[in-house]
Amino acid sequence: MDISYILNELGEEREDYFNAVSPPIVQTSNFTFKTVDAFREALGDEFDATLYSRGHNPTLNILRQKLAALDDAEDALVFSSGIAAITVPILALLKQGDHVVSVENPYSWTIKLFNNFLPKFGITTTFVDGTKIQNIERAIQPNTKLIYLESPNTFSYELQDLKAIAAIAKQRGITTMADNSYCTPLYQQPIKLGIDLVAQSATKYIGGHSDVVAGVLTGSKALIEQIFTHEFMNIGPSLSPHSAWLLIRGLRTLPLRLQRSFETTKTVIQWLKQQPQVDQVLWPFDAGFKQAGLAQQQMQGCGGLFSFTLKDSSLQKIETFCNNLKHILMAVSWGGHESLIIPSIAGIKATDYEQTNPRHQLIRMYIGLEDADYLIKDLMQALKF
Repeated sequence: MDISYILNELGEEREDYFNAVSPPIVQTSNFTFKTVDAFREALGDEFDATLYSRGHNPTLNILRQKLAALDDAEDALVFSSGIAAITVPILALLKQGDHVVSVENPYSWTIKLFNNFLPKFGITTTFVDGTKIQNIERAIQPNTKLIYLESPNTFSYELQDLKAIAAIAKQRGITTMADNSYCTPLYQQPIKLGIDLVAQSATKYIGGHSDVVAGVLTGSKALIEQIFTHEFMNIGPSLSPHSAWLLIRGLRTLPLRLQRSFETTKTVIQWLKQQPQVDQVLWPFDAGFKQAGLAQQQMQGCGGLFSFTLKDSSLQKIETFCNNLKHILMAVSWGGHESLIIPSIAGIKATDYEQTNPRHQLIRMYIGLEDADYLIKDLMQALKF
């Protein structure tokens, strides 16, 4: 299916809403029925019925069709946050006594899900270095029901061989799930590589304007319906029609924004690597990245998110550099129009900082839609300690 068709036409039956170019925001909680039979049918199968906006809503359904098609998936669900798109399907897939194999250092709230929340229900998790397939194989137990991946990781960018891991999981009847927030479906399609479920934070590139929080899950119709019918409808993590409309708007320009961020990132990284104050840069499409070959193999492009370290990695120098920035904003998240920076030290107490710990030294930067020269000038003046 052509990407231009997906982004601009799929799911948009314009003759149904006055031939408007943009779809309407169907801002309603409820839908009516003319007969008891029609009402009864909808109540009996909410997965395929427009009954109540906690389940389905016409604006959300347009978005779901587009997101599923972009991922080459049969169906999609949209959520009120990215972590909801991770938590709800995991709750649907697992039961007491089950075991999860997860890559180490996934998104912070995913770690909390595995370490703090799931143990309440008797579900255990083993974290492994997913860059080596044998680590995942060795961690599999008789009760392993899920292999959880995040490729690339969004701070140090470790990748997993998605196709190889999916093949191992299928041989053993284990479900695979991957967080694809870094790449989006435009730069990586895990389902094509055999992964069963793919989650994304739609807050990032899909929204693209830093004005909506949302998540998306794609997969087979059978899995999506299973998740919808029970956990999704019981927990109620539905997205508002207005937020769905904002995501549809964001999709229109997704290829342009990703390409702009990608190209500007190349320029900024090239400059950073030449600065005497900079020690190393981590970015999957950099020739010096330890998994650059795998990145080129399974990713079609690389977004504007990368990390770097300073040669003087003292807490004071990292803080001074970040505090000196005038135009690059200090904040979480990425994928919007604005360039952002977040140092690892922001997430730990100053007294816990370990100067020899590589992860503590990392400074993560996201390149937005500004000109490269504008960003380089800001980095240049901030590096003058």
